Amino acid sequence: MTNSLTTGRLPRWVPWTLLGASWAVLLVVFGMVAASSDTELNVPAAIFLGTVLFDVLLFVTAYLVEGIRQARDRFVTSLVVTAFILALLPLISLLFTVLTNGLARFDLAFFSQSMRNVVGEGGGALHAITGTLLITGMAAIISIPVGLLTAVYLVEYGRGGLARAITFFVDVMTGIPSIVAGLFAFAFFSLLFDDEGIRFGFGGSVALSLLMIPVVVRSSEEMLKLVPNELREASYALGVPKWLTILKIVIPTSIAGITTGVTLAIARVIGETAPLLLIAGFTTSMNYDLGADRMMSLPVFVFNQYANPGSNVDPYLERAWTGALTLILIVMALNLIARLIANIFSPKLGR
Repeated sequence: MTNSLTTGRLPRWVPWTLLGASWAVLLVVFGMVAASSDTELNVPAAIFLGTVLFDVLLFVTAYLVEGIRQARDRFVTSLVVTAFILALLPLISLLFTVLTNGLARFDLAFFSQSMRNVVGEGGGALHAITGTLLITGMAAIISIPVGLLTAVYLVEYGRGGLARAITFFVDVMTGIPSIVAGLFAFAFFSLLFDDEGIRFGFGGSVALSLLMIPVVVRSSEEMLKLVPNELREASYALGVPKWLTILKIVIPTSIAGITTGVTLAIARVIGETAPLLLIAGFTTSMNYDLGADRMMSLPVFVFNQYANPGSNVDPYLERAWTGALTLILIVMALNLIARLIANIFSPKLGR
């Protein structure tokens, strides 16, 4: 008598069917509760509890069909799926909320007008978008060379107490609160220019660079360490000096990881509000000069629209949500550009 190898096995479609059915049941239950209590449907909670119900149903079904050993295996696998869904739920909920609320003012006026002389409806965030790009761009210009050269020193040259001291201070800077960076920039430029009320965009760039440099250093350092020593030794064997080996071999080999680290550093600071409130200030007018007068940024724009609405709250909230959506889109664009740069400049491997 020949036994089938698939005897006592659940079909592949059963777990997916159980997951979909669990979600559907919990959504129906939550919908009925929301309708009876006149409240909004809590979709994330329904999805989470539905996934937990799926874990139980899959274990019971696998135990009845496949036995306790396979049931335990499937139960652990379902727990991994539950953890993955639990990690994604806040992100999906956030994106959905920002999209639904931010599309109301996602129009041409929002990207072509400032808030100068605007009270109530209308206006836009052109001045804030421009300020964000200028301040963050200058912060990147300051931070990337400093951070990359520091990483090169630590990996290729750094030995002894000085390298350990630099590593220690970089680790300390990684954990400083953003408002401390803003206070430092404000105090530094106040003493430098003897002006206690100084506010300008370049100060915001300096404050953000204090937050960017440690991230660039640590990420670049780890990427440079991944470059095999055999590549360096082969270059030295051909008589290439060390500085040229770093420039032509080490950095191009690790450029993909370095670019990703730089992008993460920019994404880390582009949404900062506290330091820019202190040193860059806020304004309703356009300002293209980083060295003079106050300069608005998107995070401060969103905060100001939400915290200081007029008598008619809706236009202010709509502008705040659209500003948040714009900030997310800018970060997404930066990630896409980083991927493109990494693909273009990363070393091409032969067959």
